[in-house]
Amino acid sequence: MSASMKTPDSSPNERMKAVVQRGYGPPRRVLALDEIPRPAIADDDVLVRMRATSVNTPDWLAVAGVPYVLRLQFGSRTPAKPVRGTDIAGVVAAVGDKVTDLAPGDEVFGSAWQNTVSTPAGTFAEYTVAPASQLIAKPAELSFETAAASVMSGLTALAAMREVGEVGPDKHVLINGASGGVGTLAVQIAKKLGARVTGVCGERNVEFVQSLGADDVIDYTRTDYTRDTRRYDVILDNVLNHSPRVNARLLTPTGILIPNSVGEARGVFGSMPRIGYAMVMRRWSSTDVRTVTCVPNRDNLRALADLLVSAELEVIIEKTYPLAEAAAAVEHMTSHRARGKVAITI
Repeated sequence: MSASMKTPDSSPNERMKAVVQRGYGPPRRVLALDEIPRPAIADDDVLVRMRATSVNTPDWLAVAGVPYVLRLQFGSRTPAKPVRGTDIAGVVAAVGDKVTDLAPGDEVFGSAWQNTVSTPAGTFAEYTVAPASQLIAKPAELSFETAAASVMSGLTALAAMREVGEVGPDKHVLINGASGGVGTLAVQIAKKLGARVTGVCGERNVEFVQSLGADDVIDYTRTDYTRDTRRYDVILDNVLNHSPRVNARLLTPTGILIPNSVGEARGVFGSMPRIGYAMVMRRWSSTDVRTVTCVPNRDNLRALADLLVSAELEVIIEKTYPLAEAAAAVEHMTSHRARGKVAITI
């Protein structure tokens, strides 16, 4: 019997509801609920009956198709992968022949991130497929919404602060975009690691970022943080609204700059030249520029789960939408005013 037919739930002849993207543009114009074939699984895969997911930056960028250069990756006229989403929280429906430690009925969370371009499986759907190596058992203490919303943003923030930024006691960390999905988690993680944290956000989020533990908060509508005289050991830039060269001037002699954004989503290239400039600085200047990547393996997922279960880390979910309103959820993200995460229930 083939892996894709291991259980009735994994039959490729079955259909499911999913939010399908037709072209690029405003979310409400190009995203619609439809019925499509349920994805088949390979030997190392797991079919998950989705219960919740969340919206991340790659999702709204793929929907907008801007900056236009990104369409070289997503597809020139319409995305090759029509279902957005990578964060997973749900119940195992079927497993591939080589999967021995997960079984139908298990509650899991994790990521389909490695599948974002090469396969049709996204998570804005009733079912999705992911490698078993990118899923772990969902702790009973976590809701499906919290688990899902923690994945990409949490793994990115954890890697940025712990591995890439090497944050620890007596370090001074600046987080630009401190009220967003990655930013809210990075503030909490940096404080847990013993750092002094300065957050940059808009006026309405100043008290909110303070409540997350930030020692100082800069309201960017009143103060340009790049004109500050303070120096930082780590700068995590989730916005990229300033040149990396300008941010570099704020670093201590051994400071680390972590660009974690594609900047403004407009035009042919958007702020991509700034990313290119940061990579040039990394190679040809004395500035220590480092990149951060979401790596959804089991060790990282367990480390994230431990922080969430122990209440040392809180996932802030500003709003939750049902699957049928996924376009509104993505639109909420494109406003760039979302506080923390935007979740989708299925």
